[in-house]
Amino acid sequence: MKFKISEQIATIKPYEPGKPLKDVERQYNITHVIKLASNENPIGFSPKVYDAVSTHMKDMNRYPDSAAYVLNHKLAQKFHVTPQNIILGNGSDDIIALLAHGFLNTGDEALMPLPSFLMYEISVKTAKGIPVMVPLKDFSTNLEGLVEKISPKTRLIFITNPFNPTGSTISYTEFNKFLKKVPDNVIIVVDEAYIEFVRNDIVYNSLKNPLQDPRIVTLRTFSKAYGLAGFRVGYGIMDSEIAEVLNRIRQPFNVNTLAQAAAVAAIDDEQFLNKSIQTIHDGLDFLFDEIADLGIFCLPTQSNFLMMDIEIDSTLVFQQMLKQGVIVRSMKSYGFDTFLRVNTGTKEENITFIAALKKILKK
Repeated sequence: MKFKISEQIATIKPYEPGKPLKDVERQYNITHVIKLASNENPIGFSPKVYDAVSTHMKDMNRYPDSAAYVLNHKLAQKFHVTPQNIILGNGSDDIIALLAHGFLNTGDEALMPLPSFLMYEISVKTAKGIPVMVPLKDFSTNLEGLVEKISPKTRLIFITNPFNPTGSTISYTEFNKFLKKVPDNVIIVVDEAYIEFVRNDIVYNSLKNPLQDPRIVTLRTFSKAYGLAGFRVGYGIMDSEIAEVLNRIRQPFNVNTLAQAAAVAAIDDEQFLNKSIQTIHDGLDFLFDEIADLGIFCLPTQSNFLMMDIEIDSTLVFQQMLKQGVIVRSMKSYGFDTFLRVNTGTKEENITFIAALKKILKK
């Protein structure tokens, strides 16, 4: 390329999303492909979302409500905060980028686990900050390791709870111990994309008592438990002074009209949310039992996915699964050469996955 680009940008590895269903159908000339690779909601979204989106279609010649008044107030009521504590984003990755650009100067550092959600690293680098990676310990976030890497240049720490891709969690005791060791001028970003699926009460949940510490920024999403991945709605709850900074640089219409309407309707349907969570829990229980019967080791999880050690090159099995019409995720690029990550599907999809796995591994 003859054009000079930023040195930081040149080092970025592009984010690779899960393989699309249609791509697999075209590539292998098959139909009825199932996708268990992107931690999506297998049962879709609330019927109330259809009605809400249909009602707002007539407004699509107008710009969205930049303040997202209805959605902001709905979230504020749900979590007992004020609208001034909330930032909405085009997915939570939008808010990750806002945090990086709002609080990192050139050469400032942001700490994060290795591996972790690639958008942490990408956002930090595009803000001309320096990502500092701390390897996992026993497949879990190494909180002590993060503390050891704190320097005078540290401005942000990214934590995912439950953790993707391993499904591990951080307890209240562990987090509070960590919190005491973090300087007052460092923002702790707690990404809770999978928090709705947690079954263990000891797992830290930052919104059980929100805004107790001004350093904590909570990120949540409507993509997983609510099934709105295609609408792209994430939200952050944080100290109002941090939110004010992000609002200065946020694109004014970053959450579109239909996405706002869908999210409001989704919040109102607790029955569907509970059904989604129960479907995930039932699916996980089934998969754990079936995989254990195959003699395959699985990591414990509190999310809507699991990681399993097939003890051979996971990319080869991933490719063989594609030919069977099942999309999963090889963890080789994460440094887990023999692991697959699989999210729960419908009962029928879970059965199809196990059958394909048995066929490939000849179990």
